[in-house]
Amino acid sequence: MDATFVQTPEIQALLDRVAGVESTGGDQRMKGIIRDLIEGLMVVIARYDVSEDEVWNAVTYLQGAAAAGELGLLMPGVGLEHFLDLFMDAKDAEAGLVPGTPRTIEGPLYVEGAPIVNSGANLTSDADDTDTLYMTGRLIGPDGEAVTDGLVHVWHADSRGFYSHFDPTHEQTPFNNRRRLKIAADGTYAFQSKMPSGYSVPPGGASDRLMKALGRHGNRPAHVHFFIEAPGYRQLTTQINFGDDPFAADDFAFGTREGLLPVPNRQGDSAHIAFDFHLQRSGDEGDEQFSTRKRLAVEPAPEKEPA
Repeated sequence: MDATFVQTPEIQALLDRVAGVESTGGDQRMKGIIRDLIEGLMVVIARYDVSEDEVWNAVTYLQGAAAAGELGLLMPGVGLEHFLDLFMDAKDAEAGLVPGTPRTIEGPLYVEGAPIVNSGANLTSDADDTDTLYMTGRLIGPDGEAVTDGLVHVWHADSRGFYSHFDPTHEQTPFNNRRRLKIAADGTYAFQSKMPSGYSVPPGGASDRLMKALGRHGNRPAHVHFFIEAPGYRQLTTQINFGDDPFAADDFAFGTREGLLPVPNRQGDSAHIAFDFHLQRSGDEGDEQFSTRKRLAVEPAPEKEPA
C-alpha cells in the first residue's frame, strides 16, 4: 500500500465528512485547514505503513508531553516555531518591508507581570556565584531615529540553566532575571544581571526522547530573551545567543539567527555586550500587539534588594 490510497474516492469522501465540507454551518477556512491537516497525516500513515500500535503510541506520547508541559519545547524542537519566523519574514519581504533586527523564537518560558524598572537596573535578585553580565544598546527606528518610549522585556536563565517560575528546585525569587526596562529618554537601554547558562531539555522527558530518536541533542546555548514594545513600532520578539557558546551554531530550538550572535567581551568576573535593536514602523495597532499565545501570568512580587 502506498500514499495513493489516500486519493481513493472512499478516503476523499471521508475527508469531506470529517471537515464538514458539505455542511452549511461552521467556518470555511477551518474546514480547509482541518481537511488538509488530516489528509497530510493520512498520507504519512500510508507512505510509511504506520501501524495501529504506532499511531496510538504517538497519541500517548503527545498526551504525556502535554501533561508534562513540554509541548512548548517540542514546537521549537521540531522547527515549527522557527518556521513561523521564516514565514513571517517571507511575508514582510513580499510586502517590501525593510527588515529590522531579526525576529526569533519566544520559547515557552516568558512570564507576564515582571516589574517595570528604569534602564540600568539589576535583573538578578538572587545570589548566583558567576560572572556579571552588562548589556547596553540603542533602540533605533527605520529612519535612524531614537526610539524613546516603550519597554524592553528581558528574561533569561540563571547559571544552572533554570528560569524563575519554572525552576525544578523552587529556589528562585519570583521574577529573578526578569524585568521590563523603560527605554531611556535618549533611546538607550542598559541592564546588569548574573550570566545565564545554556541548558538541555529535561532528561528522559518527551523532548529528550524525541531528540534521541532523531539522533539529535536537546541543548540550547546561553542566551537572553527580549520583547520590545514601543508606540508606533512593530512589537519585536527576539533573543541573542552568546556567540562563543559551544552550541551557538547548533541550537536544538533553531533560535540562532545571523545578526543575533554577539560575543561577550569577557573581562575578569564580568562580561559586556553592546547590542542595538532596529525596529520596524507599525502599519496599524495590531502590529504593536503581542501574539495571543497563552503565557504564564502571575502577580508581581515585592522587589528584593539585588544580590
